[in-house]
Amino acid sequence: MMEEYMIAEAHCDGPCGVYDPASARIAGEAVQSMTKKMIALDNPGTENHEQFIAYLNTMSRYAAIKEEEAQKCKDELLVLWTDFFKPQHLESNPELHNTFWQAAKLCSACKVEVSDVHAQELMDAIEEIHNVFWTTKGREVPWIRAS
Repeated sequence: MMEEYMIAEAHCDGPCGVYDPASARIAGEAVQSMTKKMIALDNPGTENHEQFIAYLNTMSRYAAIKEEEAQKCKDELLVLWTDFFKPQHLESNPELHNTFWQAAKLCSACKVEVSDVHAQELMDAIEEIHNVFWTTKGREVPWIRAS
């Protein structure tokens, strides 16, 4: 007995309109915000035990949020890279793979470091991806940050 198979074709993994770099931007902004908060947080020293414990608690919370949001950002970027962008997009944007690769590497760097420079570089990469994404859709969507 011969089985019949139906073949379905689609140009992306999800219905049109579900992809948007805004979620990566929001996560990237959280990474940058937590990085700035960590850098600005004053260490009271160990003389006052309660103040030092409060400092450690706050720093730990900032670090946990920074790492979680950096992973979210990486996940969102990888979905765009692997599911939305197609070979025809690479023809008009030959640096696209490198842009995404660098952005993903910056997400990793932001997880393991407290670097204002890398956090800004991540935001710059997300902005570049935002611009390419909306250009491929034939739309002008301004880069607007929440913070």
